[in-house]
Amino acid sequence: MGTEKAAEDAVAFDLIGRRYDDSFVERDAQLTEGAWLVDQRPARVLDLGCGSGLPTAKQLLDAGIEVVGTDESAVMLDLAREQAPGGTYLHRDLRQIDDLGEFDAAVAFFSLLMLPKADIPPLLRQLRGQLRGPKLLLVSMVLGDFDLLPISFLGVPTRVSAYPPDELRGVLTDAGFDQFELREVSAEAEPNRIEVQLYLRARAS
Repeated sequence: MGTEKAAEDAVAFDLIGRRYDDSFVERDAQLTEGAWLVDQRPARVLDLGCGSGLPTAKQLLDAGIEVVGTDESAVMLDLAREQAPGGTYLHRDLRQIDDLGEFDAAVAFFSLLMLPKADIPPLLRQLRGQLRGPKLLLVSMVLGDFDLLPISFLGVPTRVSAYPPDELRGVLTDAGFDQFELREVSAEAEPNRIEVQLYLRARAS
């Protein structure tokens, strides 16, 4: 299931490509989270599912932060190298992080939702073990309660997972994180479609 799903995601985002940035209408909340992270002064950040590099990888790089971005889509990584130059971008499964060393912080903006729920807790535990210093984690998900629900995103079929807020807190707590802020934001994720997004700031204990 893991390898098959990763290949499916790669195909989906290879097809979406630059339309992701062109069609993603509202990113104010994500930019706010990135600005908060910049203020914490991490030296090295993992951008898990970095996509096209916008807005987060570029935001962090512009602040002088070392960024390692991973993504399953070669097309999106090419865009990241173009739009957010200076980062280290790796083409790989989101769950393959154990050889990347330590980070002061990690961000996972709308990337964990591409995984089956069974794979998210072990990934978070692995990630917690690779955090140092402030041990910060920023996560964004879509509000819901489903596991690999088939959807169409920008006209491309894919499957996504989602948690209710309390369950998302529990998953992070079980992985060794403490929550210190969770926000729900209504945003236009693609033209004429509003969704409720969860943004959570956490610190490893």
